[in-house]
Amino acid sequence: MRRRYAALPAALLLLSLLAPPSAVAGDRGALRPKATTTATVTTSVETPVLYDDEAGGNASGDDPAIWVHPDDSDRSLVLATAKEGGLRVYGMGATELQSVAATPAPRADGVPGRYNNVDIAYGLDVDGTATDVAVVSDRYNDQIRFFAIDPAGADAATPLTEVTAPELGFLFSPDRETVADDETAYGLAVYQPADGETYAVVTQEGNTTIATARITTGPDGVGYTDVEHLAIPGEFRLPDGTTWVPCAEPGVGPQLEGVAVDRRTGTLYAAQEDVGLWRVPLPLGSGKPRLVDRVKDFGVHDAYDPETEECAPVDPEAPSYGGTNLTADAEGVDIWYGPGRKGYVIVSSQGDDTYGVYALGDANPSLGTFRVAGDGVDDVNGSDGLAVSNAPVGPYESGLLVTHDEPETGPDADPERDATGFSYVHWGDVAEALHLR
Repeated sequence: MRRRYAALPAALLLLSLLAPPSAVAGDRGALRPKATTTATVTTSVETPVLYDDEAGGNASGDDPAIWVHPDDSDRSLVLATAKEGGLRVYGMGATELQSVAATPAPRADGVPGRYNNVDIAYGLDVDGTATDVAVVSDRYNDQIRFFAIDPAGADAATPLTEVTAPELGFLFSPDRETVADDETAYGLAVYQPADGETYAVVTQEGNTTIATARITTGPDGVGYTDVEHLAIPGEFRLPDGTTWVPCAEPGVGPQLEGVAVDRRTGTLYAAQEDVGLWRVPLPLGSGKPRLVDRVKDFGVHDAYDPETEECAPVDPEAPSYGGTNLTADAEGVDIWYGPGRKGYVIVSSQGDDTYGVYALGDANPSLGTFRVAGDGVDDVNGSDGLAVSNAPVGPYESGLLVTHDEPETGPDADPERDATGFSYVHWGDVAEALHLR
């Protein structure tokens, strides 16, 4: 059973600054999130179905990353985690190019991995050669794994080759026995500031802690050092005087998963699944975290039912202090970069099969929401991880959005099996639908 991590002491003060005036005034009706218009874009491209059962290699899709080939965008790649099923590599047509097994970590006590999130580090010095590397969180070994990307990209026979250094330390656990408690490496993003260093930001499953680690290279492979931690708030003082803790099974804290770093400002955007979207200055501890947006049922006191393993409101008529864009869980996060410091933060709203879009910058105003409908393939539902590129890749001249899809309901899916996949979307369609510049 996982235990709850202590929140920062400032947590109980934070919500008094975040609550809308109507909440303080006690206007219960005004606290209900208002309906928003959600735009619709379509996709006709999706990857082959993954099945989370023995016959399917226990492959459950979760999080994608887009590798952009430096010279020939048609040879770019989409990398995706499949948990116990390892990694999948897809081309620009969404065909599978490589399946990478979740082998035991290169530790004396290493066990077969469970790959949760993936991102790209560009230009690491591996054996004296500038090498792009896929960086992956491994939940079952509480560490980061590294895979060199063949510069031939989609033309390579094996685009990924593991280059993880041996005997890397655990990110959140003091020993192997504690790793079995599952409070381990979860969400992940790469950050490469202008000083030439490369860092990974990793969240902790079942807890509110974020870690950063500096990525290193050497003769034994790619590793990391200088691990630092910060606990994001996990309980909140509401304007009505009560303290709200998001509901979960006993012992489980309000975890974060999706993370992305604005490479131009060093600002981390992190989705706390049952809470909302945070912005956190890097390095950790250099500034105060701020809650950009809240899930719709933020502040609603729920009770956990062990029989149904679900949470339900204690009072169905109780007010909500939430926003209008995100329905828990808030999951995947990535950034589309525009000119200067302009751009957009995209967040998957798993609870209602939509995506929220926010402007980069200090205020991060909401710019709208959208959903993805299928054109000859199934609609995108229950999206977890996502990735977006502003660079032209293959036929996606205005950029590419790749999103997880669960449950997979397309014509090739077996309704009796737990099926997942990934869908490709023209970013230009999103920009047009939301009237983005």
